[in-house]
Amino acid sequence: MMHYNTYQWGMHLGWWIVWVFFLIWIFATPYNIPSRRSKKESPLDLLKKRLASGQINNEEYFEKKKILEV
Repeated sequence: MMHYNTYQWGMHLGWWIVWVFFLIWIFATPYNIPSRRSKKESPLDLLKKRLASGQINNEEYFEKKKILEV
C-alpha cells in the first residue's frame, strides 16, 4: 500500500509553494526598473507639463507638438 500523505498531485507540497511563489514573482515584478512601477512619460506629456508650469507659451507648445506628431 502506497502512502500519499506528503504529496499533492504527484509533487511534494513544498515544490508547489516554490512554483506558485516563482510565478507570482515573475508576473508582479515590473519590467523596466524593479523599484519603480510608474510608466515612462512620453515627450508629449513632458511638453504638456512645461506648458502647465509656464515654462513655455502656447505658440511654443503648438510648434513643438506639431513636430512631435510628425
